[in-house]
Amino acid sequence: MENTIYLRLRHRIQVRPNQVVKIGDIAQVVATNEVREAVMDIVVHRINLSDKNIVVIDIMRVIKEIQSLGNDFEIQTIGPTQTLVEIVFKKRTFTPMYLVIIWFLLFIGAALAIMNFHEDVSMQQVHQRIYTIITGEEIKKPLLLQIPYSIGLGLGMVLFFNHLFRKRLNEEPSPLEVEMFNYQQDLDLYMIMNENKESMKKIDDN
Repeated sequence: MENTIYLRLRHRIQVRPNQVVKIGDIAQVVATNEVREAVMDIVVHRINLSDKNIVVIDIMRVIKEIQSLGNDFEIQTIGPTQTLVEIVFKKRTFTPMYLVIIWFLLFIGAALAIMNFHEDVSMQQVHQRIYTIITGEEIKKPLLLQIPYSIGLGLGMVLFFNHLFRKRLNEEPSPLEVEMFNYQQDLDLYMIMNENKESMKKIDDN
C-alpha cells in the first residue's frame, strides 16, 4: 500500500505563458507524504509559443512521467482522463466608453426584440380587449394594464436571470449560466476529441 498512488485529474486549469506545469497543478494526489511530494513536483509540460492557448494533458502521459521515477508504483486513477490547460495571456483593458457602447447596443437589441415579439402577438390589442372585458369601455391606451405589465416584465427578467446587477438573488444558477456551462462542456469535449485526433495523426505519420 505504501507504493500506491491515487490520481484524480482536474478538468481544467489556467496557466501563464512560459509556465512549467507540474502534476500537482493538474491533479489531486493521495499517497504517502514522501511519495506525494515527489509526484507533485514532476514536470509534465512546459508552456511554449507553439501551444497557442489550449493544451490537453492525458492521464497516460502523467502515468509515464510517474513511472520515470524508477519505483514500482501502483497507480490508481479516478475521474477525468484528460486535463485542459488554458493559457491565459494578458487581459485586454476596456475603456468606460467602450463598455457604454456595448451596453447601449445590447439595450437597443433587447428592446427591439421585446417590441417585435409584442407586435407579432398583437399585445396591444390583447390589452385593449382585456380592458374592454373588465371595464366595458374601449380605450386605445389601457395604461391600467400596460404599466403593471411593463413592471412585471422587468421583474420577471430579474428573477429569470437570478441577478440584480452583480448581486445573485439565490444560490441556484440562472438559465443563462446553465447554458454557458453546457456550452463550455461541449467545447471542452470537442477540444479533447480534436487533440486525440491530432495525436493519432502524428503517430500515424511517424
